[in-house]
Amino acid sequence: MRGELHRPLGLDIGSEKPRRSPSAFVALVVAALLVGSSLATAFFGQPERRVVDMLAEPPATEPVAVVAAPQPVTTKPLPTIIRPPAEPAAGGVGFRVEEPVALRQPAGTAHLPDAALIEDSDFGPLPIRGPDGRRPFDVYAGASRGVPGTRIAIVVGGLGISQTGTMNAIRALPAPVTFGFSPAGNSLDRWMQEARRAGHELVLQVPLEPVGYPEIDPGPNTLTVADAAAGNFDALHATLASLTNYVGVMSYMGGRLTGETTAIEPLVAELGRRGLMFLDDASSLRSLASDTAALQRVPFAAADLTIDQTQDAATIRRQLDTLEQIARAEGSAVGVASAFDVSIATIADWIVQAQSRGIEIVPVSALANDPEGR
Repeated sequence: MRGELHRPLGLDIGSEKPRRSPSAFVALVVAALLVGSSLATAFFGQPERRVVDMLAEPPATEPVAVVAAPQPVTTKPLPTIIRPPAEPAAGGVGFRVEEPVALRQPAGTAHLPDAALIEDSDFGPLPIRGPDGRRPFDVYAGASRGVPGTRIAIVVGGLGISQTGTMNAIRALPAPVTFGFSPAGNSLDRWMQEARRAGHELVLQVPLEPVGYPEIDPGPNTLTVADAAAGNFDALHATLASLTNYVGVMSYMGGRLTGETTAIEPLVAELGRRGLMFLDDASSLRSLASDTAALQRVPFAAADLTIDQTQDAATIRRQLDTLEQIARAEGSAVGVASAFDVSIATIADWIVQAQSRGIEIVPVSALANDPEGR
């Protein structure tokens, strides 16, 4: 009874059997583990240690990778553009994929005909599409900035007839002005090279049958309605062979031919086959050239007005101002003029002022409707 009464007070401590302390038991287990670890290290080497920075951000949880049998990887090949050397090996076929701007002849060689765009004929060198599809319209085109804005093209025709007038035009007019050469001119190859070196784009004026022909005669090698309808283009080819390095032809007179479906359709088809643009001088309201060119997918442009119907500087300037009004309303406009001294001087002065007003003067090819879209 005494032991039971004193046990809660801890007065009977010495009366029971001594028990092993838990701390001593834990110490024995730890010692055994240390001995085992030392033996394992002796046999198997030091295990790899891993240091964990407790202050660092916890690593992102990565998904458990499931290892499967390797599968073949299929990669869609990227298209490759192969550019062959400039001169393919003998017997090889030349093929090029180029940016549209790359089709234009470099400025340094703009006065030299591209041999691939020349067809030999009894009349002389005729323009033709190249084997690679390039057209004279692409290669001989003049340069323009190609940025949005009000644009005006001015075509000055009749070059080559007067030697002094032709030289005056080349010296006075800026490069974006398009030059129209007459097949009846002299030293055309010389003037072509001078104009191209100065950066000008060229068109060739082609005499077409007017109303009242032959009393009203455009000159030698006039293409008549009868010949065009019959597919006889000897007169046209004789004219085309008088010059090289031009983007297209510009009608000279031709009020009757351009209004006859049987004549204008084969003419436009022939120009399209040769990669040329048709520029209508808008001298005839009956002209079917625009619709015909659209149907046959041939580059086409038309004049909005004639700048110098009278040889008076004030009148020419008013016409140029009217051309600007048309361009601001429509976005662009085309004016045609002749290589008279007063016309050249007035146009040159007006262009400087127009450019200060934000007008861009461009070659006529830049304003042409080109169904091929190059």
